[in-house]
Amino acid sequence: MPAPGPFLTRALATAVTLLGVLGSLTACDVQTSDSAHSGAERKARPIAPVAGCAKGWTDPSDLSEDRAPARCEPGAPAPKPLKKKTKVVVSASTLNAEYLAPLQIALAKGEFAKEKLDVEVKLLPTPDALPLLAKGDIDVQYAAPEAGVLNGIRQGFDIRWVAGNFSPAPGSKSGFWARLRPGQTAGEVGLKDRTVGTLIGKGSVIMYPMEKVLAKHQADVDSVRFQQLGPAEVLTSLKNGGVDAAWLLDPVWREVDGDPGYAFLGGQPQGEPLGGLLFGPDLLTGDPDAGVAFLRAYIRTVNTYFAGDYKKDKAFVKELGEALKTEPDTLSAVPSLRMDWEIRDGTVDRLQKAYAAAGVTEGDPLREDRVVDRSFYAEAVGHKP
Repeated sequence: MPAPGPFLTRALATAVTLLGVLGSLTACDVQTSDSAHSGAERKARPIAPVAGCAKGWTDPSDLSEDRAPARCEPGAPAPKPLKKKTKVVVSASTLNAEYLAPLQIALAKGEFAKEKLDVEVKLLPTPDALPLLAKGDIDVQYAAPEAGVLNGIRQGFDIRWVAGNFSPAPGSKSGFWARLRPGQTAGEVGLKDRTVGTLIGKGSVIMYPMEKVLAKHQADVDSVRFQQLGPAEVLTSLKNGGVDAAWLLDPVWREVDGDPGYAFLGGQPQGEPLGGLLFGPDLLTGDPDAGVAFLRAYIRTVNTYFAGDYKKDKAFVKELGEALKTEPDTLSAVPSLRMDWEIRDGTVDRLQKAYAAAGVTEGDPLREDRVVDRSFYAEAVGHKP
C-alpha cells in the first residue's frame, strides 16, 4: 500500500498529541518551590448566580452517552475584568488540533482580553510542560490526566484537572479499528494474541477506552502485542497486514469507513471528556481570580461559538480553519466535537484502573479531589455544588 499523502501525514501528526505519552516522573525530575506542592491550602470562595447560566451545570454522575453538555446562553458568562492586566502562559503540544478550537477562537475573538488577561500560548511537548507547570513557569497546560500527571501529583506536584475538553459526537468513529478476516463480522473479532498498532504508550488516557474494547473481544493489555508506530505508519500498517488492529483518529478513520474489510470496535466514551485544562500553583492558589477569569472566557467561547453542531455554519468553519491552520473541507469531513468543560464523576478512578492494569502507576489510587478541582468552572457559571 502507498504511504499516506502529505495532508494525511500532517493530520496524523496533529492527532498524536491527544494521545501524548507522559513517562513516569521521579522525585528528582524537577525542583519545586514550597507553593508548588499539593499541601497548599485552597480556601473556599463565594459563588454568586451568573446571568445566562441557569443551565451552566449538569449532574457529574450522569454518564449516559446521550447526555447534553452544560450550556449557558451565548455571550455568558459575561466578562468580569480583573483589576489589573494579568499574564497567563498556556502550553499545548499542538496548536492545530480541533479540540483546541475554543482556546484558539477565544484568542482570536478577544475573549481573554475582555477579562484583562494577556494569554500567551506556547508549543511544548506534554512531558516537557508538566514540570514547568509544577514549578509555576507556565500557568495552564492543555493536556489530560495521563499516568505521568498522576504520578507527579502523587509526588507532591500541585496540579489539578480543572476543566474538560470534549467528547465525540455520535457519528464519530475515531477509535479502535480491526482488519477482518474473510466472512468475519465485528462481533466475531478476537483480539487475544493479536498485534495492535498504536501511537501511544500505556500511560495515555486512551488506555481506558482501549481496555474496554479489548475486554469485549476476549483480550486484555497483557494478551495483545502493542506495536509502536509513527504517525504516518499506523494506517498503512493496518492496511498492509503489519498489524491486526489500530487506533485511528479524526479524520484518518474515514479512509477505512465503509470498507467491508475493516470494523470499528469502539472509541472514547461519548459524553465523557478525558482531557482538558490543568492548572498549576500560580492559578490554583497564587491568583485564583485569574484562574476563574480564564475559565470564564473559555466557557463563554464554548457557549457562543461551539454550543451545538458548529460545522453547519460554513463561514465559521472557514474562520475555524484559519485559526487552526487546517483546510475547512478537512474540518467538515468529520462530525463536530461536543465541547464540554465539565468533568464526570469517576473518570479519574476509571483511568487509574486502566493505568494499574497496564503497570504504569504505583501505589494506592489517588482520591478524586487530589486530581480534580471543579470549583473554578463552578464559580465561573455561578453554581453552588
